[in-house]
Amino acid sequence: MAARDEISESTFTAEERAAMREHAAEVKASRKRGTSKAEKAALDAQAVVDKIAAMPEPDRGLAERIHRIALEVAPDLAPKLWYGMPAYAKDGSVVFFFQDAAKFKARYATLGFQDPAALDDGSFWPTSFAVTPEFSAADEQAVAELIRRAVA
Repeated sequence: MAARDEISESTFTAEERAAMREHAAEVKASRKRGTSKAEKAALDAQAVVDKIAAMPEPDRGLAERIHRIALEVAPDLAPKLWYGMPAYAKDGSVVFFFQDAAKFKARYATLGFQDPAALDDGSFWPTSFAVTPEFSAADEQAVAELIRRAVA
């Protein structure tokens, strides 16, 4: 076990290890017995709201705006935490997520899309986007369109 710990200590950053621990806790929480599907969905949605509320500014404001857009544009997607990040899933698979800049001490937040997102455009297309505090109303419209395409 010590060798395994040494590998993870040198291979992954503290932030990456924390994200993996968050994901393990999310998986464990989702397996709780005696909770209906609707109750789990409500708990997942509240966990996303709580996670966003705990983010430092300006990440919190960006996440709140993206969360609002997601709920308006794709109400059929299920908000849930994914590696400690707000994510939006269809049939249990994450379609897109918001990664706050503070999570990995990055210069900017990220809006990322996973394989279920229908953003295919030829043989080459972006799957993640930098989001800065200068996020404008025009950017909101662009994000709304990306989400619409992703769930089409």
